[in-house]
Amino acid sequence: MADSDLFTAVQLGPYTLSNRVVMAPLTRNRATDKNVPQAMNVRYYAQRASAGLIITEATQISPQGVGYPLTPGIHNDEQVAGWRNITDAVHDKGGRIFNQLWHVGRVSHPSLQIDSALPVAPSAIKPAGDAFTYSGLQPFVEPRALDTEEIAAIVSDYQEAALKALAAGFDGVEVHAANGYLIDQFLRDGSNQRSDEYGGSYENRTRFLLEVLDAVIEVWGSDRVGVRLSPLNPFNDIHDSNPEALFSYVVQQLNSRKLAYLHVVEGAIQADVDSNTAFDMAILRRQFDGLYIANGGYTKQRANDALETDRADLISFGALYVANPDLVARFKQDAGLNQGDPATYYGGDEAGYTDYPFLE
Repeated sequence: MADSDLFTAVQLGPYTLSNRVVMAPLTRNRATDKNVPQAMNVRYYAQRASAGLIITEATQISPQGVGYPLTPGIHNDEQVAGWRNITDAVHDKGGRIFNQLWHVGRVSHPSLQIDSALPVAPSAIKPAGDAFTYSGLQPFVEPRALDTEEIAAIVSDYQEAALKALAAGFDGVEVHAANGYLIDQFLRDGSNQRSDEYGGSYENRTRFLLEVLDAVIEVWGSDRVGVRLSPLNPFNDIHDSNPEALFSYVVQQLNSRKLAYLHVVEGAIQADVDSNTAFDMAILRRQFDGLYIANGGYTKQRANDALETDRADLISFGALYVANPDLVARFKQDAGLNQGDPATYYGGDEAGYTDYPFLE
């Protein structure tokens, strides 16, 4: 929207957001060992409630979806109760919070699965790299390819997680279809070599994403459901032979769902990784009919430039939100920014999590 900046209100579905600063989903590995949100997570999110919208860290839809230690789920009552403490705290401070629904697919590890089962994937293709486990890094294993009839059960898991997110008091949900996790694995021909109705053509490779979205929309309505994509991010050894054509097709299919927003990672999430393939993200912005959230190393100036030139409607910030719980206030006052400590990004206690200083 031209003539807007980060501090202009915006209508997102049924909600009027007070600003266009979005807290991006950030895995911090600080849930309990039962994947339940705990007291320090409540403090962390409440500290950041001045964001126009918070999108939570990725949250497993099922035990099968687990891929990292100490990450929260949304598939049992204890987890719902833990998240309810968080949503209440954010709402008490006037914030809005969406839950990001997640299944990691092939990048899990048997040690994280019930009965040491193999991770599941569209195809039995082992990714390069290592899984994060309770005993440190372990090489990825070759996953088990899902049978066609198993896919409907995973779609049902997404719907059940959406119902639990509703019970936990969230304002909406974001379907995580980015960063080399299960839905992204179905989208890409580098990880999907199926010969059934979920493989081959763009229509078939997009089928799983659209079935998940439709199942979640049944719970929430389309105006409280967003989706995250990362067309150029090679994280988790994900790649496609023609990402521009693939994701243009995906976005065109999203339009009929009238989603709350499209959230796009506009490059690689690791600064030292080259995304190798380039296409103009503005293509997706032009093709999508709804609100577009841009993500990718934005500063305040770059964010305002993108808003003023209509390249985005909202901007999500990741690393800056780790270290600056009052990021909105700091932007408003052109104040200095705290620097994050990468050694405390993943796992640990409140140090490097809830102890970053506020302006006042």
